[in-house]
Amino acid sequence: MFHPRRTLRALLLPLAAGLALTALPATSAHAASTLTNGGFEADGAGTAAPSGWSEYGATGASFTESGGHGGSHRLTHWSSSAYKVETYQYLSGLTNGNYKLTAWVRSGGGQKSAYLALKNCGGAEQRTDLPVSADGWIRIVVPVKVTGNQCTISVNSDANAGNWINVDDLTFTSGTTGASIKGADISSLAKSEAKGGVYRNGSGTAADPLSVLASSGMNYARLKVWVNPADGYNNKARVLATAKRVKAQGMKLLVDFHYSDFWADPGRQDKPAAWAGHSYGRLKTDVYNHTYDVLNALKAQGTTADMVQVGNEINGGMLWNEGSTSNWTQLAGLLNSGYDAVKAVNPSTTVALHLAEGGDLEGTRWWFDSARSNGVRFDAIGLSFYGYWHGTLADFQTTLDDAAARYGKPVFVAETAYPFRLDSEDTHESIIDTSAELVPGYPASVTGQTRWMNDMMSIVEAVPNGRGLGVFYWEATWTAVNGNGWDPTDAASGNAWENQALFGYDDRALSSMSWFRHR
Repeated sequence: MFHPRRTLRALLLPLAAGLALTALPATSAHAASTLTNGGFEADGAGTAAPSGWSEYGATGASFTESGGHGGSHRLTHWSSSAYKVETYQYLSGLTNGNYKLTAWVRSGGGQKSAYLALKNCGGAEQRTDLPVSADGWIRIVVPVKVTGNQCTISVNSDANAGNWINVDDLTFTSGTTGASIKGADISSLAKSEAKGGVYRNGSGTAADPLSVLASSGMNYARLKVWVNPADGYNNKARVLATAKRVKAQGMKLLVDFHYSDFWADPGRQDKPAAWAGHSYGRLKTDVYNHTYDVLNALKAQGTTADMVQVGNEINGGMLWNEGSTSNWTQLAGLLNSGYDAVKAVNPSTTVALHLAEGGDLEGTRWWFDSARSNGVRFDAIGLSFYGYWHGTLADFQTTLDDAAARYGKPVFVAETAYPFRLDSEDTHESIIDTSAELVPGYPASVTGQTRWMNDMMSIVEAVPNGRGLGVFYWEATWTAVNGNGWDPTDAASGNAWENQALFGYDDRALSSMSWFRHR
């Protein structure tokens, strides 16, 4: 489902009156065991070196100004000419242990680099890049293990003329953070290989794509299952075969039940042909039996599912019309039938419910409030978020954080992706193929794809109370291969997604796979 592009408002950053852009001598480092002036409120606007902070580099490009996240002021990096500046604070006398820096940030993008760092803490420097977000504030975190009783908090910009960032409300507290799932949907892989698809490592040597992905840091695979698809792929037998390969690489497995013979999403939730005409009561049994059958077979071959989605992008329900959200009582019965089947096979398998429209706070609340009031049982919440359709990164963080807190459940990104180029390899038009469709600040390049995925991970990592599980990239292996198009009923259908795979048009692994090693 496509959405009108949100235009980003131009953000004017007037230089504080009287502020010189020439380099000033750095102030002496501040030494304390607690962060000072993390909200940049101590000095008002136009201060070159905020109280408690020191500067290095083009110090005129770092200053406070009005317009804070929480209070009245913020730290800004900006200059009318190219600049490189660091705003930092040195802490000493720390008790050794795990800490995390939390900050609210905005960025207009375009920099060579813009990031928060924790360094000189006794181990490797830890960094988190600032996501590109011109309008909405985004919370990011940087975790570190302090082993030398000290640590330096650093805000860095290596920027071109006119680039800007805002940083505010920094806190440095005990604790840790991270996201455990670095996953990808590889449902297209079996058919791709059967139709002649070849995958290569970064050096160009033909290799098992699952091995390439695992060696890049992927630790979780997502496989969809259809009931009786026309092409004979993504069914029980194919899922069983691929699951063996997934587990052999040491990865965990998410099984994504569509309860259909074809794609299921917010605009289409067709019953499988074999279930057509069944009563609601019979459909509950169908859901239970199909779910149990696939999962029990996986368990029997030693590849038990670690997580299961009962339905795919079920914003409007599933198994229409009986399971539509226009009849929540029946939808709840179908969802709980799937839940019961999962738990009957393996009580420790996580049951997730999955919605699209990850930037839609009100829609997500309405759906899960309805699910909760109708007694739907689930363990985790998955959201799809495609930045070119589903709102801003700030919208997504708001929705993700709210879902985790409102329902007390862990959350994850069930689907996201980003193009590494705009042209198509086959004759079928790609879904995202013009620069106007891109998210501002994220070019259609390997660099842009990498940045998008790392920033998605940073947002999930920042979900409070450790409830951010991680991210699944959608269809990492869906390269352009004749016969492996989008329509299982049409062998001549093309691929609209090859420019968003994690393998290039030369079949080589893209360096953007580095996002799997995010923290």
